[in-house]
Amino acid sequence: MVESMLKRTIEWKENKVIIIDQRKLPDRFELLTCTTYEEIIDAIQNMAIRGAPAIGIAGAYGMALAAISIKTTDKSLFMNKLKEVKKELANSRPTAINLFWALDEVWRLIVDIDESINNIKERIISKVESLAEQDIRTNYLIGENGLNFFEDGDSILTHCNAGSLATVFYGTALGVIRSVYEKKKNIKIFVDETRPVLQGARLTAWELSESKIPHTLICDSMAGFLMYQRKINKVIVGADRIAANGDIANKIGTYSLSVLAKTHNIPFYVAAPISTFDIKMKNGNSIPIEERNPREITHFSGKMIAPNNSMVYNPAFDITPHENISAIITEKGAIKPPYGKSISSLIQNMKRTGEKIAKP
Repeated sequence: MVESMLKRTIEWKENKVIIIDQRKLPDRFELLTCTTYEEIIDAIQNMAIRGAPAIGIAGAYGMALAAISIKTTDKSLFMNKLKEVKKELANSRPTAINLFWALDEVWRLIVDIDESINNIKERIISKVESLAEQDIRTNYLIGENGLNFFEDGDSILTHCNAGSLATVFYGTALGVIRSVYEKKKNIKIFVDETRPVLQGARLTAWELSESKIPHTLICDSMAGFLMYQRKINKVIVGADRIAANGDIANKIGTYSLSVLAKTHNIPFYVAAPISTFDIKMKNGNSIPIEERNPREITHFSGKMIAPNNSMVYNPAFDITPHENISAIITEKGAIKPPYGKSISSLIQNMKRTGEKIAKP
């Protein structure tokens, strides 16, 4: 492979945002160039870029693109326009809270400062670049913190894509798997295809192939039987939002895997950055679930595979209750049950050090 393919999922170059176009993988590796915040919104909504941390950084880069495009010397007008853009970006996808977190991080930096418009623009670009670098550092820490949960000889299943393509680089759940593989190379990795958009087959398998990490791709419906056969003994997934009680929203099919894992006494781990926590949500029932285009189910590679008069329900995410989760692995360390108490303690510690939690 060309090493740069997996260097960065998204980056800033010459006042443009360069994104790996995930719609084209694994057939073609193509870069998508965005020059306006509207193009960032389109890339998020049409899944040219996806994955909670990556969406967050994309939204922040959208703020930067908007800022440099606003031509005015009226600071009040500039800030009002940027506030409108922030709202538009926040509405691009509803479930992943990292988007709101990243937009808030940018907004907090500039909302009360008394500086020129040009200085504010420079501050925004610098802030977004630092958020992107922070994401990479965070993912490496998550990988390191996940090592203690895995042993030589483990057979690990992951669902959807929580790798480099879902972040700026390295990944969350797949970042843990990368770290484990580097230290304990005799592990086995199973990848769910992840219907209906096949992020596991198209993206996770591609990432692992590019990194020359052996893996086995399976249909979503095979996971339970492999657990029964003791061919899978651990599961790790990412998350798009984590409620105050430890319930998580993640790619549709995650809940089913958690139930299967619990039935077979298999540890079920979640890997996610702190920016994924939404402490305003008491439990997962309040998390908004995005419903996507029915064509994702009725069509495959542009070809109809279901009767055109069939009704379709296509939620992109489901909720996994905290009681099905063995541990949540973050850059701050692993959080274990009871989650309400553990998460509350974590948040209090962060408040004492001045760190912020997302506010959708």
